[in-house]
Order: sequence, then C-alpha cells, then structure tokens
Amino acid sequence: GFVSLTRTRTAEVRLSDLMKLPLDTIDIHALKQAGIVPASALAGKVMLSGKISKAVKLQGLLVTKGARAAIEAAGGSVADIAAA
Repeated sequence: GFVSLTRTRTAEVRLSDLMKLPLDTIDIHALKQAGIVPASALAGKVMLSGKISKAVKLQGLLVTKGARAAIEAAGGSVADIAAA
C-alpha cells in the first residue's frame, strides 16, 4: 500500500476550535501558538465540525466546502486557500 509522508503534517481543525481563538484573522501560525495544531504541522485544514458564530478571516489554510459555507454564513471570509 501507499503511505503518504505528508499526511501527518496537515492538522485538522474544527470550527469549534476557531471559536476559542480571540483573533479575527487566523493562519497556521496563530493555530500553533494557541496549541490547536502541533508545532510540526506544515498546514491546517478546517473541517465542518461544530458551529461558528463569529466572523473570522482565514489565511493560508485549507477549508472543506461545508466549513467554507459555515464561515461565510457567519460573516467571515476565506483567503489564499484551496477548497477541498
């Protein structure tokens, strides 16, 4: 079988984790400082898990289609990412 070497370097982030941050603009560096993703993570992927009710701006993070819709419905935005 095939084992991806980059699989462990992309951390999954829930929408409920974003609610815990007191920031308006969130990137991989902010997630590392808050302890949401491990320091060894090279990228973060936001998953549709939990709810978000505040407007946040995501930069440089991967986002699923469902999570993107939830963030935009809460008044937030997603920049510099690829939808997955």
